[in-house]
Amino acid sequence: MYALYSALLTLFLLLTLPYWLLQMLRHGKYRAGLRQRLGRVPAALAASATKPAIWIHAVSVGEVIASSAVIEQLHQKFPTHRVLVSTTTATGQQLAARRFGAENVFYFPLDFAFAIRPYLDALRPDLVVVAETEFWPNFLRLARHSGASIAVINCRISDRSFPGYKRLRFWFPRLLIKTLNNVDIFLAQSEEDRSRLVEIGAPAANVTVAGNLKFDVGAPTPPPIVASLGASFENSAAGPILVCGSTLEGEEGALLSAFRNILVAHPNAVMVLAPRHPERFQPVAEFVEQLGFRMWRRSLWVDERRIDDQHSGEPRSSESLAGGVFLVDSIGELAALYSLATIAFVGGSLVPRGGHNIIEPALYGVPIVTGNHYENFRDVVNFFASRNAVRIVGLAELPLVLIDLIENAAERETLGRNALAALESQRGATGRTVAALLALMSARTIARTTARTTARTTTTATTKTSPPSGGVE
Repeated sequence: MYALYSALLTLFLLLTLPYWLLQMLRHGKYRAGLRQRLGRVPAALAASATKPAIWIHAVSVGEVIASSAVIEQLHQKFPTHRVLVSTTTATGQQLAARRFGAENVFYFPLDFAFAIRPYLDALRPDLVVVAETEFWPNFLRLARHSGASIAVINCRISDRSFPGYKRLRFWFPRLLIKTLNNVDIFLAQSEEDRSRLVEIGAPAANVTVAGNLKFDVGAPTPPPIVASLGASFENSAAGPILVCGSTLEGEEGALLSAFRNILVAHPNAVMVLAPRHPERFQPVAEFVEQLGFRMWRRSLWVDERRIDDQHSGEPRSSESLAGGVFLVDSIGELAALYSLATIAFVGGSLVPRGGHNIIEPALYGVPIVTGNHYENFRDVVNFFASRNAVRIVGLAELPLVLIDLIENAAERETLGRNALAALESQRGATGRTVAALLALMSARTIARTTARTTARTTTTATTKTSPPSGGVE
């Protein structure tokens, strides 16, 4: 069964190899950490292998942020363990390295035994914690065989992925059920996620609801760009400020069209535009310029100055951003930039890509608008909608809703206040998650102690009943 899965995975990678190579050549994606993905354990990890480990896997930026409080508490609760973090994406890797130290961070190996075993041998994890939904059959099987306890935290089964899991359950029932049975505990985000986990094959006794860790994320320490931009907006009387975060291909055109309409009545408005993926920074910049907007790039902005080739590095602190677009071509700053927003739009939602996290702007009590494709954040968005804490729009309604909110300060205030209240009402998942992980580690310790006691008792009994070594003459 696992051999068949590995063969199919190999075939898939071979058939899609041109795509991966193209992504590496055009955008540099997947090139970073390639050796680590193939099983090369970083020297820093191997050098500190004398201590037992807790292995946390967080795919990308969102999972790293959501898991950070859990990781910090595990550091405190288990000072004799190394707490190590793997990621899949380069952006997740960068953020994890900044938060937890590069020596404690590495790329998650491909789901092949030859890539996974070197890490399990080097790290010898007592506990493996997987964030959200990463059910890699070989990894979970080998981690279980290594003796590690396994937990999946902040677990969700989205509307988009649920049909796929049901098809997998139909065609390969043994593989999916055995994979899920390797997990000691699933901590689901909601009752619906718990129900879906059981339906696809997770043992009901192993699934509990702990809530969504993203509700517990605090506001990040603001990077210098926040104060810099804020001062620039104030000095030039710029506003309203529309922060459009995590946008995907097919969304910028609609947003910029809506922004052009806003400028008719509000010529000092500013759009802060943050594409989701770094490889799109340059194409989006070119697109904005083609549409005729004045534009500033975060990568060329230093301490309220705009630096470019035309001005030979001369500070331009007097230049106003009013009426233009500020392109956030950087990683890890968007969450704090939401604090400057008059209105926040959360992208990945005007196109059928599942949406993105609306909790980040809610932290600042900012009125939130998102598109109607939010399947990946179904529970959060629906909960906010039930509390009148978010506006959900399609492409046709987007310009009208934005203009209506700009014109109606009382409505903006109500929407932002409700968003913060909705967020506060759902906190507590971190404490429940850490408590469950502590119980899992405690059960592991008890099981080990019992096994050692049983082994000693058996050895003593065997010694007492054995005849003298000399025998009988």
